[in-house]
Amino acid sequence: MEKLQEPIATSSSSSPSPHSSSFASLGAYGRALAETHRRLGRRAASVTTTYEEMSRVRARSGADMARSLRWPDLVGFGLGGMVGAGVFVATGRAARLYAGPAIVLSYAIAGLCALLSAFCYTEFAVDMPVAGGAFSYLRVTFGEFAAFLTGANLIMEYVFSNAAVARSFTAYLGTAIGVDTAAKWRITIIGLPKGFNQIDLLAVAVIVLISMCICYSTKESSVLNMVLTAIHIAFILFIIVMGFWRGDVRNLTHPANPAESRGGFLPYGVAGVFNGAAMVYLSYIGYDAVSTMAEEVRKPARDIPIGVSGSVALVALLYCLMAVSMSMLVPYDAIDKESPFSAAFRGSDGWGWVSNVIGAGASFGILTSLLVSMLGQARYLCVIGRSSVVPAWLAQVHPKTSTPVNASAFLGAFTAVIALLTDLDVLLNLVSIGTLFVFYMVSNAVVYRRYVTVASTNPWPTISFLLAFSFVSLTITLIWRFAPAGLAKAVLLGGCTVVAVAVLQVFNSLVPRARKPEHWGVPLMPWVPAVSVFLNVFLLGSLDGPSYVRFGFFSVFAVLVYVFYSVHASFDAEQNGHLTKAAEGLSHPVGREHGGASGV
Repeated sequence: MEKLQEPIATSSSSSPSPHSSSFASLGAYGRALAETHRRLGRRAASVTTTYEEMSRVRARSGADMARSLRWPDLVGFGLGGMVGAGVFVATGRAARLYAGPAIVLSYAIAGLCALLSAFCYTEFAVDMPVAGGAFSYLRVTFGEFAAFLTGANLIMEYVFSNAAVARSFTAYLGTAIGVDTAAKWRITIIGLPKGFNQIDLLAVAVIVLISMCICYSTKESSVLNMVLTAIHIAFILFIIVMGFWRGDVRNLTHPANPAESRGGFLPYGVAGVFNGAAMVYLSYIGYDAVSTMAEEVRKPARDIPIGVSGSVALVALLYCLMAVSMSMLVPYDAIDKESPFSAAFRGSDGWGWVSNVIGAGASFGILTSLLVSMLGQARYLCVIGRSSVVPAWLAQVHPKTSTPVNASAFLGAFTAVIALLTDLDVLLNLVSIGTLFVFYMVSNAVVYRRYVTVASTNPWPTISFLLAFSFVSLTITLIWRFAPAGLAKAVLLGGCTVVAVAVLQVFNSLVPRARKPEHWGVPLMPWVPAVSVFLNVFLLGSLDGPSYVRFGFFSVFAVLVYVFYSVHASFDAEQNGHLTKAAEGLSHPVGREHGGASGV
């Protein structure tokens, strides 16, 4: 402890001799590369404390972000981030191919999964109200490398999904005004490869305008989000009312073509309901962006639980009502997979105008989803900049606007370039897996943090439990997906379920908890985060091959960036006192409560 604090005491009177930068010259960089293995051993597993993240680390941004948000703002951000264009596409595809009219059960299961993950996010966000979201949560539990790997994948996920959503705005706007905007407003460039040869200037304009807004003020962005979300929710309620009014309860059990399609509420069985849940779960992604607003919340202990969990619950209710509405409007085997709600009215005599209204509602949903996602991605990058694993100028908060201007502008420009050229189909193959992976990591982290205190608790019982439970979850997922239907499959699934429950009960009985949350904690620990771990593994197992190829590619890219740049920048910051000074948090009560700073 004294050795860690010694540089702080001397720094007030005389500055320590600065460590030369690893990037000062080719020779310096060569010497740094030669020491890579030693630096990886020192920095990769280094963790910080809650107090460090909230004081010393946050101070590296210069000005503070303004604490101007309350729980209604967070609920609005949650609604705006989740109720986007995804529900208008995923609902039809999941109902037609997997769940049938039982798509409402799929949305309820997916909503429960999202709520459990949201609980895990909430415990961290209340205890550590900083803008880093999952990156900060993993940094205080599993260390710098795990945080960097997940943070890098999540930022790339945000960028690609935002580019995809921005390009879809052009198509949905065309539905609203009755014009084929995709054909008329996109410019085809001869000579460029297919998928990258259609320039979408409208998508770029939308991204630039939203980037300017979030750079100007978070509170004003919240007001804009509230207005857009209110309009969008009004459209959603309109769709629900029209579905219940114009729909027929008979469609919930009778297909349009009984000779070729199964009847009943569960035409594809229970398996179809879970497969549908895996597909529609992506419609819930967006609540994690709310946790990145924690640094700007006035009363985190009260506002964050209401904002995060409340928004997920409201969205789940809206989605279930939309699913019932669509199932009543059209028999499941006649649903349009691409635009189910619009198509339900397009051929109806005298009701074609409803299709245009739905297109307008989806357009507002795209704008709110983009606004919240771009707010979240900028704050992720800002906090990653604070940790010195990316250039520190990305962490700067503007003293007048109290927003992370550099990170917002950089990611806005990056997203705009991708949206300008890249086709929607190409982008859609690159999204979703990174977010589910981060949710899985956060669920594990909340268990680890409750049961392990660095330097005073043996971590191996908890690590062994997390690995064993993840292995059983993966086994159940593989059996569910690949084993042929029959008695053997049922016995295997039942046996694995018994093993999973036994592992949970043994861990809960034998391993004592190392800490108790001061303000808000996940209920029924460790059962709730364990179920969240299982559901995220199960949903990861339902994704296609290209998703894993993308995840592997960007994970390898992130590892290379960390090895050839980030670990050296982080090591330089430590040697120059920026990270060593953060160890002063160990003398703070909060620092002692959460354990020491390993490797710092």
